[in-house]
Amino acid sequence: MIALSELLIEEMRTEDLNEIIEIEEASFPTPWPKRMFELELKSTRSFCRVARVSSVIVGYIVAWMIYDEAHILNIAVHPDFRRMGIGEMVLRDCLDNFFSLGARTALLEVRRGNDEAKRLYEKLGFKSVGIRRGYYADTGEDAVVMKLRL
Repeated sequence: MIALSELLIEEMRTEDLNEIIEIEEASFPTPWPKRMFELELKSTRSFCRVARVSSVIVGYIVAWMIYDEAHILNIAVHPDFRRMGIGEMVLRDCLDNFFSLGARTALLEVRRGNDEAKRLYEKLGFKSVGIRRGYYADTGEDAVVMKLRL
């Protein structure tokens, strides 16, 4: 078990992408390709952070701010480091950043069957506000749309 005092959250860099792709592929049925992360790193709209423990990337987040809304696009924690509070810390860091920039709400979609992620979002105050039927093309699974007022 790691001490969360060892956790460092910092800007995502191009040289981080190989580690991020490993986590992405271990976390999602249809992972983002490396090119998607490369595009996000170049976008002025994107907020891209990684969580490190002893220089090893253990999690990441990609989000946008559109007007006064934060949109969480992608968040994951390495399977060996889950249930340690890392996802919560990464998400709080993101939400704090957007709140300081004037965001009033945060939105995200989560697979209907991803109970662990939904519990995290609910813990932080997100509420279910709708369903996107068949949202995930890989499985046809619905997405639960969740919203947080900041």
